Amino acid sequence: MSWLTDDDDEAYSEYDESSARVRPNSKGSKPRTKNRPEHADAVPGHVFTVDRGRYGVWVGEGTAEERQLTATKSRDLGRSPEGRISVVPGDWVDLVGDVSGDEGSLARIVRIHPRSSLLRRSADDTDAVERIIVANADQMLIVVAAANPEPRPRLVDRYLVAAYDAGIHPILCITKTDLADPSDFLANFAGLDLTIVTSRSDDVPLDELRALLDGHTTVAVGHSGVGKSTLVNALVPEANRATGRVNDVTGRGRHTSSSTVSYRIGSGWIVDTPGVRSFGLGHVDPANILGAFADLAEIAQDCPRGCTHLPDSPDCAIIEAVDAGVLGDSGRLRLDSFQRLISTLGS
Repeated sequence: MSWLTDDDDEAYSEYDESSARVRPNSKGSKPRTKNRPEHADAVPGHVFTVDRGRYGVWVGEGTAEERQLTATKSRDLGRSPEGRISVVPGDWVDLVGDVSGDEGSLARIVRIHPRSSLLRRSADDTDAVERIIVANADQMLIVVAAANPEPRPRLVDRYLVAAYDAGIHPILCITKTDLADPSDFLANFAGLDLTIVTSRSDDVPLDELRALLDGHTTVAVGHSGVGKSTLVNALVPEANRATGRVNDVTGRGRHTSSSTVSYRIGSGWIVDTPGVRSFGLGHVDPANILGAFADLAEIAQDCPRGCTHLPDSPDCAIIEAVDAGVLGDSGRLRLDSFQRLISTLGS
């Protein structure tokens, strides 16, 4: 039964559903356009530290406009097709907003430039989810103490694996050589093309280190207590990185540096990272390790499919070549070093 008369139908005939005025849902989200701003006026910058969602960035490096500023990350970087994107020290980024660098100002990171390298580690060897430590580094300074705390060859192996996986050139720096002779420790790495620097507590080879670091982005890594932050402070006095002592009972160093920070050194950068006692390699591709041994990689092309190149590998072309003396006197040492690093991934 309808309450509308024929006169009512005629009076409202000019209206339809499009004439209805609907009150918007106050709790609903606003429609978002798929077209994101291009930020053509964005300013490039270099991230030197990250602290609880705030990013320290250098802008205008090497110019009269050089300045530091603080930035946050735009929402779009957390909603990319690849998932949430991390911004890490060493990243080159584009910024908008307040890029003056004045006290209290806050810029916004809207883009990350393509990265030349990524140094990563996982929680443990069974975890394929990696944590990015630094971007765009081309060298790794592995700091190890000759004593107090005792050097750990297997931890150094893990650093080397991570460096080779990332395509980063490793440098081994032995500190506190006035306390112990590092010769036996260094014998573990005789088969590797490693640059080695030795340092006494009372005589740090600053000129040698500066020459190696100049023009490069070098990430410094090491076990807690080995003197890594002390070394950084000697190279960059204004760094004022916290340093600590080794526990007399446990022989372990105490974590002092709690953040990753980049410091300018000549025309390069040194990136100081917190000391760690473990370095997970669950994300590493073994093929990248072989690639760091160019002579072995070339011979490996004749290996059977799925060859692990370990001592029990049947018909391994590398092992056969070494046994035949094809690689000369150093061949055995390089193969042993390579096999030890590969074994690290499963230990």
